[in-house]
Amino acid sequence: MRALESATGPDGVVRAAGGWTDLVVTPGRGVRAVDGLPTGPHEPGASHLMMLEAVAGAEAVRRGYAAAGAGLCLWHEFGDVHLLLKDEKRY
Repeated sequence: MRALESATGPDGVVRAAGGWTDLVVTPGRGVRAVDGLPTGPHEPGASHLMMLEAVAGAEAVRRGYAAAGAGLCLWHEFGDVHLLLKDEKRY
């Protein structure tokens, strides 16, 4: 995702690119090309959560973790992968 977003211009168009990226995707920066993100569960406070919030919004991430916790899911039961979709209301 970081590489894809690094190759995306302000106009939302992805262009061929090469090299390394130091891009950090945060809710403040947002995303330009990504509509969804397959991901696994992360510990509270992990920096990866900022990227998830940039795609789906903090409330969706919070609700997902709350639903898993309310169901007494353990980390391995929460799923190896789940899909977060872009919060269209933010853009």
